[in-house]
Amino acid sequence: MTDYVQKQLAPYLQQAMDQVMKSISDQIAATVSAQLKAGAAGLMNQMATQMSSSFANLASAMHVDASAFANAIHFNMDAEDLSSLMMSYAKASKLTYDNNLTTLGYADEADPISVKIFPRDFEAKERVLDHIDAYNKQVKASGHDEQAISYTDYMGIIMGSVTDIVNTISLVLIAFVSISLVVSSIMIGIITYISVLERKKEIGILRAIGASKRNVANVFNAETFIEGLIAGVFAVVVVVAVSFPVNAWALTAKQVPNLMSLPVQDALVLIAISVLLTVVAGLLPARSASRKDPVEALRSE
Repeated sequence: MTDYVQKQLAPYLQQAMDQVMKSISDQIAATVSAQLKAGAAGLMNQMATQMSSSFANLASAMHVDASAFANAIHFNMDAEDLSSLMMSYAKASKLTYDNNLTTLGYADEADPISVKIFPRDFEAKERVLDHIDAYNKQVKASGHDEQAISYTDYMGIIMGSVTDIVNTISLVLIAFVSISLVVSSIMIGIITYISVLERKKEIGILRAIGASKRNVANVFNAETFIEGLIAGVFAVVVVVAVSFPVNAWALTAKQVPNLMSLPVQDALVLIAISVLLTVVAGLLPARSASRKDPVEALRSE
C-alpha cells in the first residue's frame, strides 16, 4: 500500500518541487540582477563623478613652459636649408636610404659631387686654374672626356664685371680729359694771339734790327714751350704732394700700401704732352707774328 502511494504521489511531488525551485530560482535571479544593476549604476555614477572632477582639475594640474619647450627642440639647419629639404622631399620620386643621404648632403670622399677651393690670393687662383686646365687637357687627350673637371671661377666672373665697369668709367674720364685738352689748347692759342697783338711794336723792332721771320716765330714758340713745361711740372708736383696723405690714410685705415703713385716715366710723359700741346697751340700765333710787316708794326701804338 505504501509503495503504491509513493508511486502515485512521486510524480506530483516532483512536479511541485520543480515548480517551487523554478519560482525560487527566478526570484533569486531577479533579486540578484536588480541588486547588481543597482550596484553597477551606483558604481558608474560614482566613477563618472570622480572622472568629471579629475578632468575638471586636469587643466590646472598640467603646466607647459613655452620657452623650455622651444629650447628643447633644435635643428642643425636654418630656415632656408629646412625649406629646401622639405621641397626635395616633396619632389622626390623615391624616399630611399641613398636618396635621403644625398638630399641631406652626404658625400663619399672617394666620389665627391663637388669641391670648393678658396685660394688665398689671385696668384694662387691662377695656379689652381692652370693645374685644372692641364688636367682637363690630359684626360681629353686620352679619350676620357667624362673625367674632365667642370668648374666655375666666381671670382673671375666678379672681377670681369668690375673690370668692365672700371673700363667704362675710364672711357668716360678719358672723354672728359680729351675735351679739357682741346679747350685748353684753344685757350693757349687765343692767349698767344693776344700776346702777339699786344707786342706788335716789339716784333717791328726785332725785324728792324735784323731778326728773321724764323727768329720771331721762335721767340713765341719758346714762350709757349716754357709755359707748357711749367704747367706740366706744376701738375706733377701737385699730384706727388697729394699722394703722401692719401697713401698714409689708405695704409692706416684700409691697410693698403701705395694706393696712389705716379711713376717717373709716367710723369715725364705727362710733362711732354703738356709741352707738346702748348707748342702746337702757339704755332699759328707765332707764324702770324713772324709775318708782320716791320713798318706797320713800328707804326702801331
